[in-house]
Amino acid sequence: MTRKIMIVLRENEVAPRFDLTAEVYIAVLDADGAIEHDKTMVLAHSSADDLCQLILSEGVDMLVCNGIEQEFFEYLTWKKVHVLDSVMGPWERALEKVRNNELQSGSILFDRPER
Repeated sequence: MTRKIMIVLRENEVAPRFDLTAEVYIAVLDADGAIEHDKTMVLAHSSADDLCQLILSEGVDMLVCNGIEQEFFEYLTWKKVHVLDSVMGPWERALEKVRNNELQSGSILFDRPER
């Protein structure tokens, strides 16, 4: 079974705020987590409403984001989109965790400095 995921981006990290996102990464993963195809989209402007519409029109199954307002979280969940929120760190690391079914809401993916 394939699944389509979206990660909201800001440079090389998961965007800190859903409503200010201007770039997204979308990937279709097969049952084993391999990427069947992917794309990055730059949006004309940041808008939580437009982003929700894009999520639904693209048929996204899972959204990876950081800060998201409760009303958008509830709307997307009601529309059967699995929302993993409060995810911080490099988006490629988040993608790898999704591919291995290891990503959870609240995951912090930054490298910790050694002491």
